[in-house]
Amino acid sequence: MALAGRSAMSASEVPDVRTAERADPRVRPAARHTITDARPLGVDLSGLSARFEAAAAEVVVSWACDLFGPRLSLVCSFQNCVLIDLAIGVDPRVEVIFLDTGSHFAETLDYVERVRALYDLNLRVVRPDANAEAWPCGSDRCCELRKVVPLNRALEGRGAWMSGLKRVDTSARASTPVVEWDAARRLVKVNPLVRWSHDDVARYEAGHELPVHPLRAHGYLSIGCRPTTRPVSPFEDPRAGRWPGTTRTECGLHLMVPPPSGPPTGGRRAFEPALSAGENRSLTNEMR
Repeated sequence: MALAGRSAMSASEVPDVRTAERADPRVRPAARHTITDARPLGVDLSGLSARFEAAAAEVVVSWACDLFGPRLSLVCSFQNCVLIDLAIGVDPRVEVIFLDTGSHFAETLDYVERVRALYDLNLRVVRPDANAEAWPCGSDRCCELRKVVPLNRALEGRGAWMSGLKRVDTSARASTPVVEWDAARRLVKVNPLVRWSHDDVARYEAGHELPVHPLRAHGYLSIGCRPTTRPVSPFEDPRAGRWPGTTRTECGLHLMVPPPSGPPTGGRRAFEPALSAGENRSLTNEMR
C-alpha cells in the first residue's frame, strides 16, 4: 500500500544491510540472526530509517523478516490486525506476541481468537507473573508489571521486534523512526506503519476486508484495558479515552531508554521516560 503523496520504494531499492558482510569480513552471515547490539550490523540505523521513509510498509516488513527470520517478533495489541495481515503475507509463521494483562475487554479477547483462527497465527500469549497482583489496572505500577516486564521477558533472545506504532498516535510519537535501536531491550525495533494515518489504516482494513475490533463501532478508537479506556466523541483525539482523568499518555512499552535504577515510587514517575525526546534520540545514536 503506497500512501498518498508518497512514492513506494521497490524491493530492489531497499537498503541491504548484508553489504556489511562484504565490507567487513568479521561480520559473518550467521551473525545476522544473533544480534545483541546494533554495532555488528555495521549499519547506521538512522540512515537506514531515512531510506525507508520512502518505502511501502510491505517492503519494510519484508526486510525485517528476511534479516531477522525467527528472531523477529511482532508485538500486537489487537486494536486492529493490519500489521499482522502484512507480516503474514511475508512470513506465515512469524511470531505474534499478545500481552494479556488480565484486564482486557471481553471483546478484545474474542477479537484475538478470531484473528488467530483467520490466519492460523503463531500466537504467543504472554501474561504477568504473581508480582502484578498487588497492582490492579490503573495503579502506578500496573503497566510496568502487566506489560513492560512481561514483554521484556518475552523478547529475551530476540534480535528485533516489530510494532504498529504510528506518528499520528501522540505528540510523543511524532518523530518515531521507521527503524530504531531499542536501548532498553538492546534490540532493533521496526515500525512499518509509522507514517500511516488513521484513515490509511481504515482504508487498508476496508480494501482487504479485514475483521474490525467490535468496540470501534461503539466509539472506542484507541483500545486498552477495560478499567482505563472509554469511548470518545467524534470531536476528541482518538487517544483521549485512554487513562481518562489522568495525564498519562503511554504505558511504557515504547519508551526507548533503559529504566532508572530501582522501582518507581508512585505518581506519574512510573509512566514517564527517564530522558527527554532529544536525549532519547542521542542515546539511540550512541548505541549504533
